[in-house]
Order: sequence, then C-alpha cells, then structure tokens
Amino acid sequence: MSQQLGQKVFAGPRIRRLRRDLGLTQTQMATELGISPSYLNLIERNQRPLSAQLLIRLAENYDINLKSLVSEESGRVLAELKEIFSDPVLKGFDIGDQELIDLSGSSPVATSAMISLYRSYRQLSERAEGMTEKFTAGDGQRQQDSTPFAVEQVRDFLSEHQNHIPALEQAAETLWTDAIEDENADDVMGALRRHLRAQHDIEVKIMPVDFMASLLRRLDRHSRRLFISEALPASARTFQIAHQIGLLEHRELFDEIAATSDIESDEGRQLLRNGLANYFAGAVMMPYEAFLRTAERTRYDIDILGRRYSASFEQVCHRLTTLQRAGKKGIPFFFLRVDRAGNISKRFSASTFHFSRYGGTCPRWNIHEAFRVPGRIITQVIEMPDSTTYFALSRTVYGVGGTFHMPAPEFAISLGCEIGYANKLVYSDGHDLSAKDSFTPIGSNCRLCERTECTHRAFPPLNRAMAFDPNRKETVPFTFAE
Repeated sequence: MSQQLGQKVFAGPRIRRLRRDLGLTQTQMATELGISPSYLNLIERNQRPLSAQLLIRLAENYDINLKSLVSEESGRVLAELKEIFSDPVLKGFDIGDQELIDLSGSSPVATSAMISLYRSYRQLSERAEGMTEKFTAGDGQRQQDSTPFAVEQVRDFLSEHQNHIPALEQAAETLWTDAIEDENADDVMGALRRHLRAQHDIEVKIMPVDFMASLLRRLDRHSRRLFISEALPASARTFQIAHQIGLLEHRELFDEIAATSDIESDEGRQLLRNGLANYFAGAVMMPYEAFLRTAERTRYDIDILGRRYSASFEQVCHRLTTLQRAGKKGIPFFFLRVDRAGNISKRFSASTFHFSRYGGTCPRWNIHEAFRVPGRIITQVIEMPDSTTYFALSRTVYGVGGTFHMPAPEFAISLGCEIGYANKLVYSDGHDLSAKDSFTPIGSNCRLCERTECTHRAFPPLNRAMAFDPNRKETVPFTFAE
C-alpha cells in the first residue's frame, strides 16, 4: 500500500459514488475531509489526484478499504490501456506498464477520451466485419446490428457502478417491508402475487407450456393478468413476478438511472432498463442486510443461501456481486457466465478483475472444465500476468425453460474474488492459499496474454512477432522472435 500511496491516484468516479451512496453534498464531504468544495469537485472530475493524507482521511471518516479505492479505477483503466496498445493498429508503439500508469495518472481526461475513441473504433470495425460476412454468405440485407455494442454499454455502466445501485436497493427494501416481511417471508412468491392483486388488480396465472409457446412471462393489460410459464422453476417464477412489479412501480426510477448513463441509443436504454428491473427483482428476493448477514454467517455457502431465500444458484451468485453498500460491504466478487462455445453471456465485477472486452476467456480457467462435471462445484486459484491472484469457483447451471424437444441451455458460471478474501469462503477449506506452485497462471485471453510458454494458446499475442524454424518443433503452438 505504501508504494501505491506514493503514486498519483485518480479515483474521481469512485469518490463521487461514495459521496452519493452516503447521501452527502460536495460541501458536506469537503467539510468532513478538511478541504474546499471546489477542490473536491476537481477530484471528482479526475482533475486532481488523491494525496496520501486525503486517502487516510477518507479511510478514517468512511470506513473504506484503501486498497480497493486505490486499485479499482487505476487497475481497470490500466487493463483497458494495455488492451488498446496490444491492437495491431498500434503495432510499433512499444509502451510498457509504467508508461501507461504515467499516462493515466497525468492525463486522466485524455486517457478516458482515448478509451472512448478506441471503443468506437472497435465497434465500427466489428460492424463492418459483420456486414462483410453477411454479404459473403449471400445475405444482401443491409441492416444495422447494434445489439452487441448496446450490451457492452450496459455492462460498462454496471461496472462503473461496481454493480451496485443504491436507489434500486431502497426500492426493493420498501417493497419487502410493505408486502413481504410482515406477511409471510417464507412465501415470497405468494406475497408478491397478493401485492400485484391488491395494488394493481392483476392476477398471476401459471400457464401450460403449449399456451405460452416461447414466452416465459406476458402481461395482458386487457384481462389484468400476468401469465407465467410452467416451464419456469419456482425461483424463476418469483423473479419474473418481482421483475414485473418493478416495471409497473418504478419505471420512472429506471428512466432516471438510465438518463445518468452515457448510453444514447434507444436499444441500449431499453436493455439497461431491463437490467435494472432484473437487479430490482434479485434485491426483492434477497433483501440486502438480511442476505449479507446470512452470507457472512454461512461463509458464503451458495447452496444454503439458495435454500434460505428460495433462489437458484445463479441468482445467488449474481446477487453476491451487488453487495457493495457503503459501510456494509460484502466481498467484492466478479461473475462470469459462458456457454460451451466459450461465448460470454453475462459478466459483472465489483472487484479489480478485468474481463477482456473482445475475444473469449483463457482455456486454463477451469470454468470450461465445469462442463465435464455438471452440477459440481470446482475451485481454482488463478494468477493474472501482473501477479494479481484470485480464488474462483465454477459450476454448470441450466437456463430457464426447457422441454424434451427443446432442452434448456447449459452454461458454466464462475464466481471469484481476490485471494485476500478467500479464507472467508467455505469453498477455500482445504486450499493452501499461500502455495504459489498451486496457482494456475491465466490471462484475459490469448490475444492479450503475454505468457509465451503457454501450451494452451490458441492465438499468438497481438504485440509479439512470430518466429519460424522449419527444423524445430516445440510443445508450444507458437514461437516468437526475441
């Protein structure tokens, strides 16, 4: 930490979120920190760094983890800069980690602009590649397919907020207190159904699969009925009812939150609103403080949490990533979901773990091994190229719905945290967390990973030139020039 405190630390967005989570104005926080409101304003806009003295005052006044404050923004930005300068379009610019640290520290606004520009470049490049593929395959329809980019924008928004939205937590707690807690906390679905009936004159009907076809939920405003497919398990039915209540009662709140994002397309805003409704539903099923207490008492045993709150394994894992309330934080987890082809369909992070924006995941990460032992939890200690180490658990889950002729999709999910938190997890029992020889070295993906000795590599790293010797064959798939 002393080394980090000696560097310039720009954490404006993190300070702004902390202040808003605490319900403080800039004047109030500035007074408590012993600085002027104008200076705090410059800090929040990343135009001034945090000094060591100010970091200490923040820790003393607001009970925050200095390591997370120092590393969260700088670590994420550094990872994105490394990804940018690994792109072939910047071939020839040999920029090391220290130069990238200096760049992000001395020019945070310019760095943000560079990241934004690169994202736009990648989106345009991938859109052009997609259109080329369509025309090559004989599909002459000219259409704009912005969905992948809207998805990334929503993921970025949630990442910038550490996957924690205080206003949604408050709305969910209000519903829990008014409709569930005093009535029957053991029957959340029943309580939510009665709430819909009493407050909105809407009846919930569980309908046969042949009636619902591909639908899982549908609100019929004319008949005042909410149809839920029988293909959904109980936990998913509860989730869908809570989701619909969120749409009925908090659409204005969702719009207000969406308005604070940088997402400009209607498609992106709609995706974000859907994500906010999902967040609200999970928070209703697993109310913050009670859920956090249970998680800590059970050492984050996901199966116990699922049974206690009538939630699925995936719902519990997702909820664990949102427990970042100021003053009452859980472990900062990251969460990833992939299919058998390695496509990433969900990713959230309240930690410093950086997911690659482009490409798949590392084949050495045992999230892929989970498909070989369906339903079983497997664990792993993984080490990134910068020596940051994480503890991760992985397991397969099934998507919602599914019939004999149309089975539910199978996914593998991974939940992880920095190694320093691992002893708080029941899943770390039996692991020697200090045994470095048991750590599995991985990277963001093959194109960005610089581990040239890796035998699992599918592609050469973008910033290394390959070497060829027809008289030699090595265990690694690629060799590189010195």
